[in-house]
Amino acid sequence: MDAKQFDKEMEDITQFDGNFHSLKEEIHDKVFDINKAIVIEPTAGNNDNTDDPCIHIGESRETNQKTNSLNSLLNGKEFDLDIVRSFDRQSITKQVIRKKLSKMRHLVMPKLISPNYLDIIFKEIKSNFEPQTVIYNGGIGNVPEWKISCYLEVTDGIPTTQPNKKLLEICLPMLQTCNKLFKFWYQQQHSCNNNTFLGENMTVKRIMTFITRYTPAPGEQALLKHVDGAGKVDGSIVVALPIESDEKSFYGHGGGLTFWDGKPTKEMFYDTRPGDVAFIDRAVWHQANPISKGTRWALVIFYELNNY
Repeated sequence: MDAKQFDKEMEDITQFDGNFHSLKEEIHDKVFDINKAIVIEPTAGNNDNTDDPCIHIGESRETNQKTNSLNSLLNGKEFDLDIVRSFDRQSITKQVIRKKLSKMRHLVMPKLISPNYLDIIFKEIKSNFEPQTVIYNGGIGNVPEWKISCYLEVTDGIPTTQPNKKLLEICLPMLQTCNKLFKFWYQQQHSCNNNTFLGENMTVKRIMTFITRYTPAPGEQALLKHVDGAGKVDGSIVVALPIESDEKSFYGHGGGLTFWDGKPTKEMFYDTRPGDVAFIDRAVWHQANPISKGTRWALVIFYELNNY
């Protein structure tokens, strides 16, 4: 793709984005009228679908109902603005196109999840975090016994039969929002690949969700070069969580993410901060870099795609 073609694609994206927001404004009042007769409750449970509504912090039930109906009417394309700091479709689409020009299959977006929202729930995350020791066949990132993660959701009891239900409850609105973000990114990433999963019926399902706490202790500093789910998952998300305190900050002492991606393969480093979101396609090599001080927290979701 030459520069002129790229500029033309950007113009088309801008036009689409403008038309979409015009449509949203036209139906907004109708949605409010519908809400007078319809009550929508938040979904509580495992996984699925991108249409799960999220409750807004500090808003009334009536406001939540209006927003949730709008979300549903727009097929899950809108996002809870208490959880998502900002969602600029045009910006994400531009970044995806730039990555695809280099044959790359990952994207890191800074502060896509609101750092303020993460600060609100992080105290509860820390209080309910209970690391579980699991042994993976052949090890993970050269660590055969993994003991620094707490699992919120698993499939068929793997890697643990006792997921942390309390942590799942705390993180569920964010997980549902991540479903929507991943679906949008994946559709952009694969939009020119004749992929059968890109239609209206494409759903995303969380097949493993866990929170990891890295420390400088031996075996806990990093997750070295690997592919998620041994290459058997359709994609994944990594969300950088807050630091515990200034005293336990790892800043300046390692951390962040490194990717090996593209054709030819390039090594790319991201100095991630709270709220940064990494979208990762199937079997992309990456690592959580070692830290030598403090603690580093991350939320990870493995995804499976379905087309019903």
